[in-house]
Amino acid sequence: MRILPISRAACALAAVALVVGAADAKTLRWANRGDMQTTDPHSQNEGLTNNINSLVYEFLTDRDKKLGLRPALAESWQRINDTTWRFKLRSGVKFHDGTPFTADDVVFSYERARADTSQLRVYATRAGVPKKIDDLTVEFTTPAPNPTQLEDVATINIMSKAWCEKNRATKPQNYGAKEDMITARQANGTGPYMLKSREPDVKTVLVKNPNWWGIKTGLSDGNVDEVVFTPINSDATRLAALISGEIDLINDPPPQDVPRLKQTPNIKVIEGVENRVVFIGMDQNRDELLYSNVKGKNPFKDKRVRQALYQAIDIDAIQKTTMRGLSKPTGALLPAPPMSSPDIEARLPYDKEKAKKLLADAGYPNGFEVTLDCPNNRYVNDEKICQALAAMWSQIGVATRVNAMPRATYFPKLEKTDTSLYMLGWGGAATDAMFTLQPVLSTYTGKGDGDYNYGRYSNPKLDALTQKAKTEMNAEARLVYVQEALLAHNAEINHIPLHRQVIPWAARGNVTAVHLANNFVNPYWVTVK
Repeated sequence: MRILPISRAACALAAVALVVGAADAKTLRWANRGDMQTTDPHSQNEGLTNNINSLVYEFLTDRDKKLGLRPALAESWQRINDTTWRFKLRSGVKFHDGTPFTADDVVFSYERARADTSQLRVYATRAGVPKKIDDLTVEFTTPAPNPTQLEDVATINIMSKAWCEKNRATKPQNYGAKEDMITARQANGTGPYMLKSREPDVKTVLVKNPNWWGIKTGLSDGNVDEVVFTPINSDATRLAALISGEIDLINDPPPQDVPRLKQTPNIKVIEGVENRVVFIGMDQNRDELLYSNVKGKNPFKDKRVRQALYQAIDIDAIQKTTMRGLSKPTGALLPAPPMSSPDIEARLPYDKEKAKKLLADAGYPNGFEVTLDCPNNRYVNDEKICQALAAMWSQIGVATRVNAMPRATYFPKLEKTDTSLYMLGWGGAATDAMFTLQPVLSTYTGKGDGDYNYGRYSNPKLDALTQKAKTEMNAEARLVYVQEALLAHNAEINHIPLHRQVIPWAARGNVTAVHLANNFVNPYWVTVK
């Protein structure tokens, strides 16, 4: 047998390895109604955007398959005193460009995420001021005790300081102003996947990071080497692509098609409830609504009008007809029920006649006209829900025009508070009520509080109770503050709650995936046979 020179033998072995690797490599073709907004991980706080960015960028703490907190870029931590937390960072981690990960990147990332162009500033601020102790140790100091510290650091992705400085990206992209910068289309994280290409509204391709620390620690038990994410807005087209085999997984099947999917050969439905509440907000700040025929005053400043809209909603009809049973009606503005109570969960009863009387008592016996802004590719059946609401409100004299649009247009519109009446959903992995009370229900301060309070109302009782809950370390006392704050919100009907989403996934028969309650698809836990 002829012996190859060492260099030629090495090349031959490498060629064989490449062939074997190519044969074993698996691609996950994933589709959703909408597209991620940006690859800048500190710019927008939106579910799909956060999901895809979390595959490229990592947090100090992260979530396991049950959404429990686990070590990530921080391998351990300790609470030094009431206002100081120390995090020991994972050694040997590198960014995708080969730059070592250090404490400098953590300090930089939290400073970046606190900028006014960041929708995550409330969490970065709440986590405290980070200080580098050494290359692999960071301390966070907060002005007061923070009972959600470990949850907060599971929301801020860590970026490379050197890469951001090199690319003039030291502040998050101003998405609402349509700012163009490198972080909107390129990425450099430490996570399990690397961004290969990004074509907005067309396709995003990720490839496996062979140097990811999670592989060595056994965190990854899937076999997906490449992820091809494709936004397909049409429900019919998206389902057809799944059934034909062009797509492997969708994490937002239309409720009306779920029964049929369960009967379709080579298709599996993966059941699951999402931590997300869908609700309606109202402009309660302007003296005159932007999109209404009422001039010189704002009907939504009157609690009776807000209550009229609430009690004109037949939520059971929406659950049965629009959602096909895939929703859980609630009176609580909470994504999940762990910190709720029966009083908070209770809805005001559907009562069309009472709604009409409330309108008349408020000075609108003939109702009025208003526009309801709504996304058409963000929440399950979002536009259809808005159409159902419009029909119900029109029955009490509130003639409602539905203005539906894609999420890429919708959320910048809300950020400008360019709305009179709107739909919003709120959720994620964290079930602590502070993740709703502070950013969504509190009075807007421009510093993180009330960033998503697009109605710009102020509820002093809620604010005072929320402030107490922010720093109370006794779990029982804190729960009392939380529940009283939520009841204060309900008493004023500052929002109109609808339901929590039930959102099963649909996949090809050869795909095994872990359904998470935050609706995140984690390809490193997906197996494609």
